[in-house]
Amino acid sequence: MTTPSIYRKGMILINALVFASIAITVTIGLTNWGATVLKTTRTLSDREQAFQLAEAGVEYYRWHLAHAATDYTDGTGVPGPYIHDVTDTGGTVIGQFELTITPPPIGSTIVGVLSKGVLESNPTIYRKIQARLAIPSLAKFAVVANNNMRFGSGTEIFGPVHSNGGVRFEGVAHNLVTSSQVTYDDPDDGNSQQKFGVYTTVSPVDPNPPAAVPSRPDVFIAGRQFPVQSFDFAGLTFDLAQMKADAQASGRYIAASGSQGYRIRLNTNDTFDLYRVNSLRSAPSGCTNSASQDGWGTWSINNQTSLGNFPFPGNGIIFVEDHVWVEGRIDGARLTIASGRFPDNASTRTSITVNDDVLYTRYDGTDVLALIAQGNFNVGMWSQDDLRIDAALVAQNGRVGRYYYDDDCESGGTEYYERDVLTLYGMIATNQRYGFAYTNGTGYDIRNITYDTNLLYGPPPSFPLTSSQYQTISWQEVQ
Repeated sequence: MTTPSIYRKGMILINALVFASIAITVTIGLTNWGATVLKTTRTLSDREQAFQLAEAGVEYYRWHLAHAATDYTDGTGVPGPYIHDVTDTGGTVIGQFELTITPPPIGSTIVGVLSKGVLESNPTIYRKIQARLAIPSLAKFAVVANNNMRFGSGTEIFGPVHSNGGVRFEGVAHNLVTSSQVTYDDPDDGNSQQKFGVYTTVSPVDPNPPAAVPSRPDVFIAGRQFPVQSFDFAGLTFDLAQMKADAQASGRYIAASGSQGYRIRLNTNDTFDLYRVNSLRSAPSGCTNSASQDGWGTWSINNQTSLGNFPFPGNGIIFVEDHVWVEGRIDGARLTIASGRFPDNASTRTSITVNDDVLYTRYDGTDVLALIAQGNFNVGMWSQDDLRIDAALVAQNGRVGRYYYDDDCESGGTEYYERDVLTLYGMIATNQRYGFAYTNGTGYDIRNITYDTNLLYGPPPSFPLTSSQYQTISWQEVQ
């Protein structure tokens, strides 16, 4: 039967309406999709511009600090945040960066910069960058020396080691060991044959130059390099006179004792106990300066007088114009204890001695201590058998170490010439040859030296810096 034309026309209309609806739906969908893509693209573009504005804020403040190294208020003298317009090449404002500046703790150089970038055309979109800027200090080695060095068996060092002289290493070095010498005449070798600038006698003993330098990962885990550029040890010539002036102005200045010196006991409540040292312990019978060392003695306290309890100074500097003995623990403190006598004379230079633990409570850079001696840094005869020192140790003109006490140096059945373990956490800077042990087994049998990496950018108060320019040491986007 033939379908009436009216029905055919109706079906065509229905089909047309269906296809038209589909076309409209697809068109609307494509239009919405295109609008969404365009909006997303614009959003991504806006977010990228906001991010660049935030970056500009960090770079601006690094530039600002290069011209005003201690200005943490953006030149305003008032608390932030600080907002700056950013313009395009035509002078039109395209957005702003908003800066929040966190000044460094006492003695540190680490400046916190939080930069928020906001678009002028779309203030609802912003990005934030948190950066830390700092100036590196001279505390970039576990041990740095201006003389030949010998690290004997039982020494384990975690951190870089450098000497302007030669280095004889018989322990284990977990970081790079460097010397400024191509070869040198080791005074402990007993002959005049030249040795490599850094060498070991651990079996198999290194050959003598001009033989090839062998690989010794069992001793030098991170390797050895020589010659390298000399370390400017003059940069470690701390201006003790300026430290004295700073201590007198807003720190704690302690004048000459008129006796043997002072004992300082550090407390975790940000105070220290001060004692005048009236006399030192005499060496046991038969214990003598058999090695003919300058300044030899027991460097151990016999009698003292309490002078009171005092708060840590505001600028973190304690200057003692006499010998000083230090012990105790800090918690959240940043201190420098310096010892010097003026006018500077080789025969009257002062020393710092540690015979009992000097400890941090926190090891995240919050606790920092420097012990800076005009002469020597000592560990005395009556020192702890298991001694730990958490500090940056500096002997400006002398050496960091322990005097030689031979096997006659015993008292009451205790052999004070031989100790067990010495643990140092921080760094050592020594003008003369360092040492806490001797080849005949006297001194500390085990010496563990660990470099405190926090010292590089967060040193103690008045620690010298390597430049005046800030570096970016960390950077991350935050929400």
